[in-house]
Amino acid sequence: MALTHDAALNVAKVLTEALPYIQRFNGATVVVKYGGNAMTDPELERSFARDIVLLKTVGLNPIVVHGGGPQIGDLLKRIGKESEFIDGMRVTDSETMDVVEMVLGGLVNKSIVNLINQNGGRAIGLTGKDANLIRARRMTLAKKDAAGLDISVDIGQVGEVAGIKTDVLELMFKSDFIPVIAPVGVGDDGASYNINADLVAGKVAEALKAEKLILLTNIPGVMNKEKKVLTGLTTKAVDELIADGTIYGGMLPKIACALDAVKSGVQTAHIIDGRVPHACLLEVFTDEGMGTLISNRLPKPV
Repeated sequence: MALTHDAALNVAKVLTEALPYIQRFNGATVVVKYGGNAMTDPELERSFARDIVLLKTVGLNPIVVHGGGPQIGDLLKRIGKESEFIDGMRVTDSETMDVVEMVLGGLVNKSIVNLINQNGGRAIGLTGKDANLIRARRMTLAKKDAAGLDISVDIGQVGEVAGIKTDVLELMFKSDFIPVIAPVGVGDDGASYNINADLVAGKVAEALKAEKLILLTNIPGVMNKEKKVLTGLTTKAVDELIADGTIYGGMLPKIACALDAVKSGVQTAHIIDGRVPHACLLEVFTDEGMGTLISNRLPKPV
């Protein structure tokens, strides 16, 4: 059925609005952290996959870093193992780490790879253990005991990023593949480490000096005290919002990841609502965008 006149004009408007962004970002690297509701709703999954394929098709180099916490919890429950958390971090003993690797490096990673490929892309799945992509070190939590003294709490095979090897990712770009990365790192001792996906995405973006780091979340973006989304922020403004308590609680780690990336050479970080279909395209290729953009300086208009 032919488009109506108004619908045709709307399509033309969208395409012409996107053109300057497509031209500006040709050849640019975009790291997307994928998780939350967008990973559990079939229509949002298809929307995400099409977005990634379109980014690649028009000349960008997308990299997907994914989470999988709920899926890990589900499998642990099925095998009768209790999940334990300290300050939001999953305590990861050797048995739990085996499950983490199976879920992230197998089930979830290959599902995303297949989804992208079914929508016309050429995705390849990786964990941080492939080609030593993600070097890790053990993370310990600093807490206070009953007497108020500082102590370190061992939470098992939970890691932080010690380094990213970019050569395998750059090789994939040259071969027209889309890397899909599971956030499992390897330590100097050869042990596997479970790493927060936001943190891995930020460090990959830093290592590649990416144009954009996009964090898909379950909220519209960074909001002020009146619950209005703040659409464009400098790193200085974000520091001030943290200091005055506007940004607090569960958003702090995600914001810290975005800030670190931008302060370390990534041009812009975006916190956007993964519950909205085609959220990535709307943020990258439209004038208004749809989330919070963080930059050392606000971008020039196209």
